[in-house]
Amino acid sequence: MFSHSFSQNSKFYIFLCLGQSNMEGNARIEPQDTTDVNRRFQVMEAVDCPNLNRVKGQWYTAVPPLCRCKTGLTPADYFGRTLVANLPKDAKVGVINVAVGGCKIELFDKNNYQVYADTAPVWMKGMIKEYDGNPYARLVEMAKLAQKDGVIKGILLHQGESNTGDTTWPQKVKQVYDNLLQDLNLDAASVPLLAGEVVNADQGGACAKMNTIIDELPQTIPTAHVISSAGCPQKGDNLHFTAEGYRMLGRRYAAEMLLMLGVKINK
Repeated sequence: MFSHSFSQNSKFYIFLCLGQSNMEGNARIEPQDTTDVNRRFQVMEAVDCPNLNRVKGQWYTAVPPLCRCKTGLTPADYFGRTLVANLPKDAKVGVINVAVGGCKIELFDKNNYQVYADTAPVWMKGMIKEYDGNPYARLVEMAKLAQKDGVIKGILLHQGESNTGDTTWPQKVKQVYDNLLQDLNLDAASVPLLAGEVVNADQGGACAKMNTIIDELPQTIPTAHVISSAGCPQKGDNLHFTAEGYRMLGRRYAAEMLLMLGVKINK
């Protein structure tokens, strides 16, 4: 059972986001996505971004991009916006997004990531380097900073395309989740894992068969919740969502989280 008892700076809810390109944000950011972002929705920058006047480890109003300096719209955008629109006015939401386009879940394996990183394609190595070669360690580093300001209330995952067909994927995800809980001194009952499906078969998803494996995640992680991608439009490459698809998916992540928090959603 998910516990929503609040402690320390409990009015600041923090969420860790990780995965590959769909969590990184592949769609072009549209004007509607950069306006009227509530200051109660914050992002902790995980890399230095001079082009955005952002410094690693600092909080900023969550105007996209929310991953690295030149990434696109991500589910985290409308996840956070939906939360602040429904939570009490004195509550804030913060996200930390560490994601690498195209990566397998093995890149977030605390003990064996180097094996994968060393064999990653050249185009991916630059993204990995932005996290000093270890995205998992960067996520933990930022999360520990964030814990000084608020309480980690959930972990958002969107990954799977690069592991399509891998029936051991749920166990690999469990290892990442368990390591995060241990390294950040978190209790699984209070910090659920929300995992989004890849582009659905109803949208011609090239990796849609992976959703069968993703859907089984709660059997391996009792505190995992799967977020449906049904009806979320893709951009034409059968792998990545459109901006509207990310908005829809982000709102669905938020609806599930609000349900666990016992918050009635404003229509």
